[in-house]
Amino acid sequence: MIRIVRTPQGITIDPTGRADGRGAYLHNIRSCWEQAIKGPINNALKVELTASDKARLAEFTATLPEGNPLQGSQTKTDEAEGTAS
Repeated sequence: MIRIVRTPQGITIDPTGRADGRGAYLHNIRSCWEQAIKGPINNALKVELTASDKARLAEFTATLPEGNPLQGSQTKTDEAEGTAS
């Protein structure tokens, strides 16, 4: 999990998870970040992301691996079929 923090200086990525400010955690998977940037992160941080914030987060998002946050766990389809991932 990677933390995003709202500070007086703006939105920052907090890899340590210890920075002061209102924060939210996201999986370190590109799809989670892409979805969060579309709007849900605004509610979590109680702020409207600026174009600059979105650009900075999108740049970081591009460095993350693609993948499914459910990888390695059983999905509902797997359970119904009696198979496991």
